[in-house]
Amino acid sequence: MIIAANFKCNHTRKGFAEYAKKLNAYLRFSDFTNLEVIVAPSATSFIDSEFSFIQAAQNIYPAYNGAFTGEIGLSHLQEFGIKTIILGHCERRNLGENDEFLAQKFDFCAENDLRVIYCIGEDFATYEKNKSIEFLEKQLNAIDLKYNKLILAYEPIYSIGKSAAKLEDIEKIMQYLKSKTKQPILYGGSVNSSNIAEINRLCDGVLVGGASLNVDGFIDLINAAIRG
Repeated sequence: MIIAANFKCNHTRKGFAEYAKKLNAYLRFSDFTNLEVIVAPSATSFIDSEFSFIQAAQNIYPAYNGAFTGEIGLSHLQEFGIKTIILGHCERRNLGENDEFLAQKFDFCAENDLRVIYCIGEDFATYEKNKSIEFLEKQLNAIDLKYNKLILAYEPIYSIGKSAAKLEDIEKIMQYLKSKTKQPILYGGSVNSSNIAEINRLCDGVLVGGASLNVDGFIDLINAAIRG
């Protein structure tokens, strides 16, 4: 089971340090098997330390370094030992990252043996037209679904920050995605401690945003997932 947290543009380095200390202690003294916890803070909050969870990045520019103002290169991530990257989140796509550019990022990550959490998802208009699978197919065509360090994250855009997609819809999409790749598949979109157990039965874990920002709430989420 994978439980991944995306802080988005939240928490300072000081705040993340306090968060990491508490989460670290919880995981270190908990006897969880087959559980992997990933946390992606903002780039300004990275900490050079050993954790009981995996510290990930929310973004990367497909270069080691260079004249790319405001971007995050591989050298920046290597300084903190970061080897897991989130790509393709709808909020990045809304800023102009299209499938072609994301393919460049994905290929760069693969060339450098990085683990990729690749986000896909459709909006409500696409869902209403029953075109979800066709839409996702186009997004998937941009990447190598056989890459052994790939994690897919299905995040229906219409569910983010609102309410989780219907279980039958999640199940339908998961069946489709499992026919396309043997790599782990996560669900994201309004996951909470009340629905995480049911959602986890349909996939390999979850990617959460708002539900991860408070460390006590995130620990409650993990406990709910473990209890099943």
